[in-house]
Amino acid sequence: MITLAQTIAPYLEFTRVGFVNILAFRLRYWTGIITYLINVTVYYFIWKAVYGPAARSLGAGGTIAGYDLGQMITYVAVGWIIRSFYWNTIDQEMAYEVLEGKIAMELIKPISVQWMWFSRAMGESAFRLGMLTLPTAVVITLLFPVRMPASVAHFALFAAAVLGSFFLMGAINFMIGTCAIRLKSILALIRAKYWLIELLSGLLIPVAFFPAPVRAVMAWLPFQHVASTPLQIYLGKLTLGGAALALTTQWVWVVALVWLADRWWRASVKKITIHGG
Repeated sequence: MITLAQTIAPYLEFTRVGFVNILAFRLRYWTGIITYLINVTVYYFIWKAVYGPAARSLGAGGTIAGYDLGQMITYVAVGWIIRSFYWNTIDQEMAYEVLEGKIAMELIKPISVQWMWFSRAMGESAFRLGMLTLPTAVVITLLFPVRMPASVAHFALFAAAVLGSFFLMGAINFMIGTCAIRLKSILALIRAKYWLIELLSGLLIPVAFFPAPVRAVMAWLPFQHVASTPLQIYLGKLTLGGAALALTTQWVWVVALVWLADRWWRASVKKITIHGG
């Protein structure tokens, strides 16, 4: 009888491999700190310029769409910090393996291909946490007036939401990567997904800034739970009850998208064609 430990052992190894493999690209993560710092700096000056007229007309505490300048700076800073953790490249790596025919080796393994990719991404995110997310957080909080979370309880819910963001991105990227089986080249699709996620997740612009009809549509989509939900919880824009409800909704989307990704993979793999020896 196969025990639970025997079932998860291969995936723990995939996680380890994902962590070890990324050690070869350590310099990329140190330069990533600079890149994220530049992003936050640019948005800092943009929002400071935007809030200048609001501060003059409404006073130092002037708000736009419910956010004052301090909240907006914190929103941007924390948003890019958590992005360094939940972002992954499952779709790009799957596309490469399909083009090279290496996906055939994954198909003959007695494992779940989906969870193999998730496990690899977990290893990479674990490395990112220590080499990119935490150093970036330290540098940004030293340079910019980033506020603390609304409360300890809010921070705990925020951490759970960031973990949910990882699985949402993993499921979305796995579905995009699976498209390579049918489309062969998905570079344009990956680029479109990149910008749509950046916009619809609320990372570039808070969801509150969108027109009401657009927000009504976005409420029925999973994308805002990638960035907006964790950030609203962090800032205390949601009560603890509202934060718990938002977190529950996010994880319902996680379960739904993971299931849909599995269905999409099972349907697509029947159409796979691999050439070569």
